[in-house]
Amino acid sequence: MKTIGLLGGMSWESTVSYYRALNEGVKRALGGLHSARIVLNSVDFAEIETLQKSGDWPATANILSRAAQSVESAGADFLLIGTNTMHKVAPEIQAAISIPLLHIADATAEKLKADGVRHVGLLGTRYTMEQDFYKGRMRDLYEMDVLVPSEDEQAVIHQIIFEELCLGIIRDESRQRYLAIMDRLHERGAEAIILGCTEIALLVEPEHTSIPLYDTTRIHAEEAVRLALMEL
Repeated sequence: MKTIGLLGGMSWESTVSYYRALNEGVKRALGGLHSARIVLNSVDFAEIETLQKSGDWPATANILSRAAQSVESAGADFLLIGTNTMHKVAPEIQAAISIPLLHIADATAEKLKADGVRHVGLLGTRYTMEQDFYKGRMRDLYEMDVLVPSEDEQAVIHQIIFEELCLGIIRDESRQRYLAIMDRLHERGAEAIILGCTEIALLVEPEHTSIPLYDTTRIHAEEAVRLALMEL
């Protein structure tokens, strides 16, 4: 079994979901008392979030690149960044290490393509929805048509992520606001919705809507387990 490297803490609430999904995936595959081999570096999200707000992405890349190097030095065979937003600096992180980086947008797009989905709605932080590092990658490399909510809706989604979900607060009122936004994306042609922030799956689950949901945390973790169990 290969060792999975994970950059976590962004937020730690969603890193818990990663840790559980990775271990449950290995247990399902191998049975018994098997669990995943994981090297985790969990950063202080307050520092990262402050730099995000100020637009100092090079500083976030520097922090995460150093963390990635420590994960590689500890024996990881490949790396996951346990957050969608910080894939904005994935190229800088990959350049700082010699092990492969499993990109969350690639894993998600491959799953969508396998399911025959081409028109998809994207929910995430404001950075993920408005910038091109994520949706542009899906468009250019996988020919996906990615729809995002209106600017006002993006503000609502972003606020709930940082003021509630990252703090472990789950409110039904917020879930209903998300579901209404998802319905409007579906009306615009989205065949499915990408939960493109690792915390969103804590709020919205398949039982809450008839629209197909693609939980990026689960998809990312499943692909990591597949790679970890491939022959060395």
